[in-house]
Amino acid sequence: MSGGAARGSAAGGGAGAGGADVSARGWGWRHAGRRAWAVDGLDLEIAAGERVLLLGASGAGKSTLISALAGVLGAADEGEERGSLLIGGTRPQDARGRVGLLLQDPDSQVMLARVGDDVAFGCENLGVPREEIWRRVGSALDAVGLHLPLSHPTSALSGGQKQRLALAGVLAMQPGLLLLDEPTANLDPAGVVEVRDAVARVLAHSEATFVVIEHRVSIWQHVVDRVVVLAPGGGVLADGSPDAVLGARGAELAASGVWVPGFPPARPLRAPRPARALATLPTPPAPTAPLSATPAAPGFATPGGASTAAPSGAPATPSHPAFPATADTADLAARSGIGGPGRNLRALRDGLDEGRRFVDFENLNTGSAEQGAPAAPSPGAPPLLRARDLAVARIKGEPVAEGLTLDVEAGLATVITGPNGAGKSTLALTLAGLIPPAGDRPGGDRRAERARRDASSRAAGVLEASDALAAGAGPTPIRWTSKQLLTRIGTVFQDPEHQFLSGTLRKELAVGPAALRLPQREIDERVDELLARLRLSALAEANPFTLSGGEKRRLSVATVLATRPSLLVLDEPTFGQDSRTWAELVALLAELLDAGTALVAVTHDADFVDVLADREFRMPGPPVPGGAA
Repeated sequence: MSGGAARGSAAGGGAGAGGADVSARGWGWRHAGRRAWAVDGLDLEIAAGERVLLLGASGAGKSTLISALAGVLGAADEGEERGSLLIGGTRPQDARGRVGLLLQDPDSQVMLARVGDDVAFGCENLGVPREEIWRRVGSALDAVGLHLPLSHPTSALSGGQKQRLALAGVLAMQPGLLLLDEPTANLDPAGVVEVRDAVARVLAHSEATFVVIEHRVSIWQHVVDRVVVLAPGGGVLADGSPDAVLGARGAELAASGVWVPGFPPARPLRAPRPARALATLPTPPAPTAPLSATPAAPGFATPGGASTAAPSGAPATPSHPAFPATADTADLAARSGIGGPGRNLRALRDGLDEGRRFVDFENLNTGSAEQGAPAAPSPGAPPLLRARDLAVARIKGEPVAEGLTLDVEAGLATVITGPNGAGKSTLALTLAGLIPPAGDRPGGDRRAERARRDASSRAAGVLEASDALAAGAGPTPIRWTSKQLLTRIGTVFQDPEHQFLSGTLRKELAVGPAALRLPQREIDERVDELLARLRLSALAEANPFTLSGGEKRRLSVATVLATRPSLLVLDEPTFGQDSRTWAELVALLAELLDAGTALVAVTHDADFVDVLADREFRMPGPPVPGGAA
C-alpha cells in the first residue's frame, strides 16, 4: 500500500506532539492461503518516544509488522491474526490518525501536482481546520529542509525531494508513531543522505515514537537508540542499544542476513575477464554534440575520445557509499505490467492506457519452442547489442539522455549508474526492446510515420542487435514479438509486482516456459530448480503479492531466468535483499555471466558494482531545483 494511500486513509484527529507506545503480546499474522505464519509469537514493548531500528533477514516479517501497526495489513479475509497488538492501548485499525507511514517508492507517495497541496492532503483527511493546515504545511516543509514555493510542481522534484515531501505530508498530521519501511531504498546515495538527515532533524525536535525498517544498518545506526532484530518464523533474535547488539552479536546477525558494518557478504569467484571500463556522460548531455562513436574503452565512448579504461588490475571503485536504492520509475513498461509474455509487445506499445495491466493469454504468440541456454562468448565476437549516439525518452516525453554509445557483450556485465532522474531505467528499457528510442515513436498513419522516422533517425541514433542475439528476428529489438523476446532479452522491472501474472509462485515461474511450449517435465524441472536456488521452495504455493519485498525481487528475477534468455536487463536486482540472499543472487548472476549470458543492470548498489561490473556506464543527473541537502 502506498504512503499516499496511508495518508488518505487516516481517520480521527492528529496526535499532537506526544509519542505513542507499542505493545505486542504473542502477536502473529498469517496471510490467507499460507501454512506458515509471517510473524508469530511476537512479544515486544516500545516505549513512547523511543527510536527503533527494526532488523531481520528477508522474510522475517518486518514489513508485516509495520503494515499491521499502520492499520493497513488487510481485512479478516486476507489473513489470520492472533495475540494482541496495541498502539497507546488501542488497536491499530482504530489508531490510524496517530500513525504516519512512509514507504519505499517516492513516486507512489506523491498524490497531488503542487508541493503545498500534497503536504496538506493528509491533514484535510483528518478534518484539521484550514488555517491550521497551512501552518502545519509550512512547519513540515521547514522540518524536512524542503524550501520550495507551495505552488512548485511535484513532477519537477528529484527522488530524494519527493521522499522528503512525502515525509512532510506525514509530519503535518502530527503522528504519535512514525513508521518508515525502507524509505531510502529507491534513492540514489545523495537522496539517501537527504532523507536520513531530514528524519534526524525531525526527531531532534519531536517526541514521536520512531520505527524504521532497513537492511543496511549503517544508514540509521546513529539516528536510533535501540535495535530490535526479528527472528525468522517469529520472536525476537536480539534487542538492545545499537552498540550492544552490533558489538556482541554482529557476526551472528551477519550470518543470519543482516547487513552489519564490518561484515561484508560473501563474494563469488569470477572467471578471468577484462579490467573494468568506465564511461561518464557529459553534464548535461548535449544534443548537438553527441559522444564519439569510437569507443574509448571496449564498449564505450567518452567526450573527446579519451580512454577511461581502468588500469590493468585496478578496477574502478565507485566513490559513493554502499547504500542500496532503486532508480527512476520504469515508466510505461513498469506501469503497464508487460514484463511477462502476453499480447505482441508492439500492440502494447501502440496505445496502452497508462496504468492499465493486462495479459491476453488466449492470444499468446506461441509456436515451436525456442530452447537452449546462451553459448559461451567467442573471443572477438561482435557485441550482442550495439548503441551509437542513442537518444532515449520516456513515452510521450522529451529525450532524457542523448549521445549514448555503448556495447553489450556476451559474458560481460554492464552496469548503469547515476542519480535519480538521469534516465537509467529509460535507457535499460530501450536496450531491452520494450520502448523505442527517442524519435522512433509508433503512430497511426504508417506512411507518415515511416517518413517521420526516417527524418528523425539521425536524432534517435542507432540500436542494433547482432545476428547472434537476433537469431533471425531482425536487428531491431523494439520490433520483436513477445515470444521472440522471451529467449533473447529478459527484463526485470524496478517494481517486481508489475510483472506478476499468476496466483502462485509455481505458476508464475511456469508462464514463460509454457509460452515456449516446452515439455511439462522440463517446465517442472526449471521451476523446481529456480525455487530451490532462490530460497523460495517453501513458498511455492503462496500468492506472489503476499511475499516480502526481498522475496518479490527474487521471484521477479527467477521469472526471467526461467526462459534462459541470452541477455538479462535488470533494474535494481539486489533491492530489498538481506546480505545472505544478496550473495546468493549475485553468485547466480556470476555463474550466468561466466556461462556466456550478457547482463545490463541499473543499480545504486556499490557492492554489486564492485563485485560484478565489467563496465560501468555512469549517467549525470538532471538539474535539481532548490532544497537539495
